[in-house]
Amino acid sequence: MPASGDVVPVGDAAVLAVLGETADDTVTRRVWAVTASLRAALGASILDLAPAFASVLVRFDPSVARLATVMACVRGVLESATVATETPSRLVDVNVCFDPEFGLDLADIARHAKMTAAEVVAEFCRPEYHVAFLGFTAGFPYLLGLPKVFELPRLPTPRVRVPAGSVALAAGQCGIYPRSSPGGWHILGKTNAEVFDPARETAALFSPGDRVRFHSVASLSDATASVSA
Repeated sequence: MPASGDVVPVGDAAVLAVLGETADDTVTRRVWAVTASLRAALGASILDLAPAFASVLVRFDPSVARLATVMACVRGVLESATVATETPSRLVDVNVCFDPEFGLDLADIARHAKMTAAEVVAEFCRPEYHVAFLGFTAGFPYLLGLPKVFELPRLPTPRVRVPAGSVALAAGQCGIYPRSSPGGWHILGKTNAEVFDPARETAALFSPGDRVRFHSVASLSDATASVSA
């Protein structure tokens, strides 16, 4: 297994830069900084940059750059990039309807946290979250910042179908299901925000490093999202 600081080839047209071994907020922030620096350093040779909790996958065009050159560049970036070079983030405000019709596991979460459902909603909406990376399915945001009182394992048996727009939590994270799919996270509520739309110029609503705030609304028709600098 690659260790923190390693730069390893993944085939002949991709490189994996490993920045840590755990889902640590400090490491993830450095991932964003490294991603921004790599985008600037590698320029037109990049086909894709895929940041994760503690790593960045660099896919490059082998007709433009050699593997050895890319690996050397990535190593240089790892040595110099700090959180000070982090890309400025956007703020995404997400309205959520926490009605029991949509918050399928809200009562169970409340029992675990020894709170009322209303207290769960208030505490869940209190922090500002950060998008660590996108994964699982197109546009799904893995969000850091969940209060520790809500740290629950995944469901022992995943649901065959989680409705699109479901806001859910598990394993110290929360996220939003872009489309109907199987899933094993605890569902708090639902938003109508278009988390992923391939017809949009930027298909994914969220980007790594974005800040996210949740707001409770009474009606699903009001459960939209807005983005600001």
